[in-house]
Amino acid sequence: MDYSKSGNPKGAHHNPRGPDHAQKGAPKSVTPPRETKDQLLARMKAAAAQKNPGKRAPQS
Repeated sequence: MDYSKSGNPKGAHHNPRGPDHAQKGAPKSVTPPRETKDQLLARMKAAAAQKNPGKRAPQS
């Protein structure tokens, strides 16, 4: 019996994950890099200070 033909068909292997997936030799992504933790905290503190101008932000 040929056991290689039994069971579910195998899925596609080694296919690109979509049009945004960078392959060898492809141009670099144009999306901006992710912000660092320090940049994120500064942005969150500025937003909190703008939302509540009378309250002081906690010092960390």
